[in-house]
Amino acid sequence: MLFGQEHVDAYRRTDGEVGHEWQDGVFTLLLTTIGRRSGEPYTTPLIYIRDDDAYVVVASKGGADDHPDWYVNLVDNPEVEVQVTSETFAATAETVDSDTRERLWPELVDVWPDYDNYAASTDREIPVVRLTPR
Repeated sequence: MLFGQEHVDAYRRTDGEVGHEWQDGVFTLLLTTIGRRSGEPYTTPLIYIRDDDAYVVVASKGGADDHPDWYVNLVDNPEVEVQVTSETFAATAETVDSDTRERLWPELVDVWPDYDNYAASTDREIPVVRLTPR
């Protein structure tokens, strides 16, 4: 099981044949954000679900007390790139409002039950982000 740069490299090299289905029934995409200080692109593999035409990801960082860098980057610059299998596209990232989060959270936990554990281990509200193709 890969995650991190090895996951990104294998996913890109195989157009998601390796890495899209990360575990049984758990699918990942590649999210590329622009570093808020460096201006460099950074790519992160993330578990996702679909919500209409958008992809939804969770900024959990395993329940850490601070947000993951990719999330802080997209708050600064919401224009991102997403790869799902062989399809790469520009998208706009948006943290969902509380009603939408409440609707999506059970679906996200159904895919990755540890999200509830992560939420219980931190005082911050873990952001849920919609990636809408442009």
